[in-house]
Amino acid sequence: MHVYRLKRTQILPVSLDAAWDFLCRPEHLRDLTPPGVRLTVTSDLPDRMYTGLIITYRLGLYSMFYFNWVTEITQAEPLSYFIDEQRSGPYRFWHHEHRLRSVEGGVEMKDLVHYALPFGVLGRMVHAAIVKNQLNAIFDYRREALADRFGRPVH
Repeated sequence: MHVYRLKRTQILPVSLDAAWDFLCRPEHLRDLTPPGVRLTVTSDLPDRMYTGLIITYRLGLYSMFYFNWVTEITQAEPLSYFIDEQRSGPYRFWHHEHRLRSVEGGVEMKDLVHYALPFGVLGRMVHAAIVKNQLNAIFDYRREALADRFGRPVH
């Protein structure tokens, strides 16, 4: 199994409390996902995430492919980090760590995603042709959505 890594860092010019308050609310996932992904949350959502929370989704990619996805918040430490892991879905393995910390001028938000695709060599080919670019586009969209919501840091 080949495990890929995606790492992103962004500074949000807000307080740690404001960043956490937004990011810990599962309903905001829709705001951070490009419309083209056609994300539909199919489970009931609580006001705030917690360790053990299961979230189910339906994703539409391109015009003919739909995937059901189940993730679990396996760890959550308020004002610090949370981790979501796939329990069922399109990936063979998915582990997404979200970390927050106060820095001068706001909050540093770090994402570290480790993921693997099924189907061996075919999965690696699909990663190179489609998945890598699609994940980068999703995280680029999220970066812009957060910057639009919270502003961009002053340099």
